[in-house]
Amino acid sequence: MKPIAAARALFALALAAMLALAAPAAAQDEDSGEPLGEPVAGSGLRDRDFGVLSRQFGLDRRVEMYQWQRSTDPVSGQPGYQRIWNSAPIDSTRFEPGHVNPKRLPLENRRWWSESATLDGQPIDSSVLRALGEWKVFRPNFSRLPANLAATFQPEGDGLGSSENPLAPQIGDLRVSWRELRLPALEGKLELRDGVWRAKPEAIAEALHAPPSRASAVVLGQAPDDGRWSWGWLVAGVALALAALLWLRGRRRRAG
Repeated sequence: MKPIAAARALFALALAAMLALAAPAAAQDEDSGEPLGEPVAGSGLRDRDFGVLSRQFGLDRRVEMYQWQRSTDPVSGQPGYQRIWNSAPIDSTRFEPGHVNPKRLPLENRRWWSESATLDGQPIDSSVLRALGEWKVFRPNFSRLPANLAATFQPEGDGLGSSENPLAPQIGDLRVSWRELRLPALEGKLELRDGVWRAKPEAIAEALHAPPSRASAVVLGQAPDDGRWSWGWLVAGVALALAALLWLRGRRRRAG
C-alpha cells in the first residue's frame, strides 16, 4: 500500500474510532431523561373573589384579622392582652370584658395549584410543585376588584386592607395578601417516569433539608469508569500519529 493510501486508511480508522466512542455519550445525553426546556404553568390561576390572576404554578391567598391575644408583660411578668394580626380566629370566650374577638374570619385562606403544568410537552406531577416550588410575594393588579369589595378594602402594602387608618387598625379589621408559586432551576431534580415528570427522591430530601440518599444518587451523563475511554482515545491517537508520519514520508519521497 502506498504511503498516502496507508495514511488515509489510518486516518479513516482513527475517525471511526472517535465517532464510535462519542456515539454512546451522545445517546446517553439524549436518553438521560434530563429536561431540555422551561416549565410551563398552563392555564392561569384565579382568585375570583378579588379578581386576582396569576400565571405561575400556584396562587396563595392569606387573610389576617386584627385580634386580641393573651400575653405576658415582659417587664412585670403580669398577664395581659395584646393586639396582633393572625390568620386564624382566636377564641376569646374566656377573655376579660373588652377583649372580644369576632368568632370567624369573613374570608377564607385559600390556595390554588396548577393542574396543567408541563415540561417539554410532558405533564409535571403535582408533587413537584409541592416539594420544590418556592412561594414569592405577589402584588396583584386590583383593577378587577369587585365593587362590593372595593367599598371595603383599599391598597395596603403588597395587598389590601380594610382599616380606615392602616396605622391604627381596629379589632376585626382585615388584610389580604397573595403569593405566587415559582419553580427554581430543575436541572438534576426531575426524572421522567411513565410519561410524567416527577421529583427525584434526593431532590425532595434536599428541599426538606434532609440528607439525600447516597444510594440513589446518580451523576447523569457520566461515562462508566471501565477503561474503555482511555484505551479508545489511545488507539485513536496512535492511528492519527502513524497517519501523519506516513503522509510526511510520502511527501519527502515526492520532493526527492
